[in-house]
Amino acid sequence: MSIKIRKQDALNYHQQGQPGKIEVVPTKALSSQLDLALAYSPGVAEPCKDIAENKEDVYKYTSKGNLVGVISNGTAVLGLGNIGAEASKPVMEGKGVLFKKFAGIDVFDIEINEEDPDKFIAIVKSLEPTFGGINLEDIKAPESFKIESELREKMDIPIMHDDQHGTAIISAAALLNALELVEKKIEDIIIVVNGAGAAAIACTKLYCSLGAKKENIIMCDSKGVIRSDRDNLDSVKSEFATNLDLTDLKEAIKGSDFFLGLSVADILDPEDIRTMADKPIVFALANPNPEIAYDIAMDTREDIIMATGRSDHPNQVNNVLGFPYIFRGALDVRATSINEEMKLAAVRALADLAKQPVPEMVNKAYGDSTIQFGRDYLIPKPLDPRLITTISPAVAKAAMVTGVAKNHISDWVNYHVELQKRIGIDEKLMSRVISRARKNPKRVVFAEAHDLKILKAAQTIQDEGIAKPILLGRKDVIQSLVEEHNLELTECQIIDNYDENDRIHIYADALYEKRKRKGLTKYDAVKLMRERNYFGCMMVEKGEADAFISGLTKDYPKTILPALQVIGTSEEHRRVAGMYIIMNKNGTFFFSDTTVNVHPNPEELADIIQMTARGVKFFDIEPRMAVLSYSNFGTSKGYVPDKARTAVQIAQERNPTLIIDGDIQANVALNTSIQKENYPFSNLADKGANTLIFPDLASGNIAYKLVMEIGGAEAIGPILLGMKKPVHILQLGSSIRDIVNMAAIAVVDAQTFDKKKSK
Repeated sequence: MSIKIRKQDALNYHQQGQPGKIEVVPTKALSSQLDLALAYSPGVAEPCKDIAENKEDVYKYTSKGNLVGVISNGTAVLGLGNIGAEASKPVMEGKGVLFKKFAGIDVFDIEINEEDPDKFIAIVKSLEPTFGGINLEDIKAPESFKIESELREKMDIPIMHDDQHGTAIISAAALLNALELVEKKIEDIIIVVNGAGAAAIACTKLYCSLGAKKENIIMCDSKGVIRSDRDNLDSVKSEFATNLDLTDLKEAIKGSDFFLGLSVADILDPEDIRTMADKPIVFALANPNPEIAYDIAMDTREDIIMATGRSDHPNQVNNVLGFPYIFRGALDVRATSINEEMKLAAVRALADLAKQPVPEMVNKAYGDSTIQFGRDYLIPKPLDPRLITTISPAVAKAAMVTGVAKNHISDWVNYHVELQKRIGIDEKLMSRVISRARKNPKRVVFAEAHDLKILKAAQTIQDEGIAKPILLGRKDVIQSLVEEHNLELTECQIIDNYDENDRIHIYADALYEKRKRKGLTKYDAVKLMRERNYFGCMMVEKGEADAFISGLTKDYPKTILPALQVIGTSEEHRRVAGMYIIMNKNGTFFFSDTTVNVHPNPEELADIIQMTARGVKFFDIEPRMAVLSYSNFGTSKGYVPDKARTAVQIAQERNPTLIIDGDIQANVALNTSIQKENYPFSNLADKGANTLIFPDLASGNIAYKLVMEIGGAEAIGPILLGMKKPVHILQLGSSIRDIVNMAAIAVVDAQTFDKKKSK
């Protein structure tokens, strides 16, 4: 649905609190006189001297390498026209926010009160020492062409006029995918372009780079078709002048395959659409209202594919899909320019990404669980977190191949992780786990295959080679969902346990033997085996699968009980516990126990400590454990601090090499400065804790949920510790991404189990 923007609401938004949308935030500590002396005089002289000797050191000691100048003279702002430099500043600030949010790029916005292109060029050229790249914005044509062209020649940093090339790149990706759907080739189609401004010209040029033929392009401006016999054509328009005997847009659009509008609202009517060729493609990108209303166009023809610049319609051609990630890739290899090959690399990366399964977080963001490649989904959504890890590497590689990169990236896996950090997602840990899983995929049983999330996750797991999914459920229901959502699960085994009568009775006999002295009858055992959680667990117990995952649709206790009754705890542990991996900008942390043990006594808490330590080491991380309390090393009395200290003592006796301490408050456990100043004897004073052991279930469960919701952290889990064989319980309502991560963990868990068994 369309978002209604009221004037006063917009004004209030921009003036509330601190006026504007951006601020400068220091990246270094400035809390002492020494800090200030290092930051400025006299300490700042040292990097200055180094840079004076070697200008390249400016990238080492300053923010230049991650700083883009968003620069405008306010001559073509949005659809408002030439409103002046000052009036353009809210837009430029907004552009800076988008750079930061989507790609972690810092921005200074600069509004220049100068319309003379030569003077404007001179001013921007003089700013080269400040910036790692320049994003030109809202500069009117034809001056914008001259400005960008000359700056690219004169400057040794990436330059891009986003109004031109951003729109071109995004629309080109959408066009490639639309042509694939209608089974047409770009070199064969008739293209009509309405509008001859900066964006329209840039789009048309890029389409030609992709294979479109100039003789098949008809461009119109406010005077009609741009013909070669028209007087006083400038060099830009004359490049696309046609020799065809056409006068106006209505004549030009007849029989055309593709319409690109970058002009004004409502210039097309239904009849114009009807005169187009079969399976027409219409990109009506005028803002705020398109050249023809979306609903009208869609009602006119059933075979039309439509895109607009609006967020309330499918296929929004939004520049935010491009410029943050293009500059990110260019900056990361210190590119001296953004060349045609880099733009084309961005186009193809965008087009390919739209064909991949859509992450659940995207579905949630847009309230649509049916998003998939097709007529209504030609290009990715702006909130897709994969954009940075798809486009930026493609651009960086193109820069390297074409010789404009001063730095070269060799470790692309690590670069992928660094890019994720840029947007606040530290997936270093999970990247390792997934990599390990791919080396030896295992059979993972999913008990809730009637749920679409499970099926979408299974497709991703299958496609990425993480595991071999086994789907439990009614085959007709699963197949119906697969067909409805165009999923491809050809490599997934589907088992309907109701059709497995022989196996049910074999499994029931095994369960009966396990629990016949605990009140279970043969009849009850058969009945339980008709439940998928029991059936799936028994598959693992019998060695017919390697790991079991459930819990998406059922409460945790109802899911864990079958696992405990069928598989049970490991010989070295007397209980199970639940651990969450918490990831935010500050790093990766482990919370335990968050799901199972309500009020553990000191001995039980020591068991949880032992299990958690092994669980953390499973992820190739050395645990630094804090047993939490409301007290710091006896500062307060009570059962909880006493329990924490006793549990630490027992745990250390069992494993003297364990890095652990407690009782300790959570903030102190994480803050090494407080510890060094007040508790220098703490085992955690040097590096702080990365593993938090909670005194009871309530505190652990509350803590991880608060950190997720208020702190903006990402949580992976719960990871079930202490089971005899790999079993993992999903949190109720987990996302597709959560399920994929859990599957990878389950596979590595199964790999570890196999190693233990072979010894």
